[in-house]
Amino acid sequence: MDKDELIHLHVDVDLPYRWAAGRYGSIMLKALRDEKKILGNCCPQCNKVYVPPRVVCGPCFVAPDEVVELSDTGTLAGYSVVNYPFIDPETGQKRPVPYTYAYIQLDGCDSYLSHLIDETDPARLSPGMRVKAVFRSDADRVGRLQDILHFKIIE
Repeated sequence: MDKDELIHLHVDVDLPYRWAAGRYGSIMLKALRDEKKILGNCCPQCNKVYVPPRVVCGPCFVAPDEVVELSDTGTLAGYSVVNYPFIDPETGQKRPVPYTYAYIQLDGCDSYLSHLIDETDPARLSPGMRVKAVFRSDADRVGRLQDILHFKIIE
């Protein structure tokens, strides 16, 4: 039986892409960038407030069309201290460990925002703690959720 020799090519491929954040997502990201404001939207039927904004209210199947400003403070609903590195898509570098990823319920909001907390000691963290958003400097904000650097515990 004859064996075919395989040819191996090693090529780096650049795959630039863009995507739309949608109508409400774009409004929210622009407000983060330009005004350090967190915006959500409100369902006209059940009055649930969502962040990030949603196109449809899950329980009602109605379009939440009212944009509302939310507080930059909230309550820690749950968290996970992560102790394994991975390649951060934002930087292309290994993410330093440990870091804490959390679910935060902003004041006046019915949904949860997933974001980072600046505390990594589980003994210092517990659901129900109050937290506050820490924003990037004016010059460094570009219109992404990462314009919020992290949330810090309010003591």
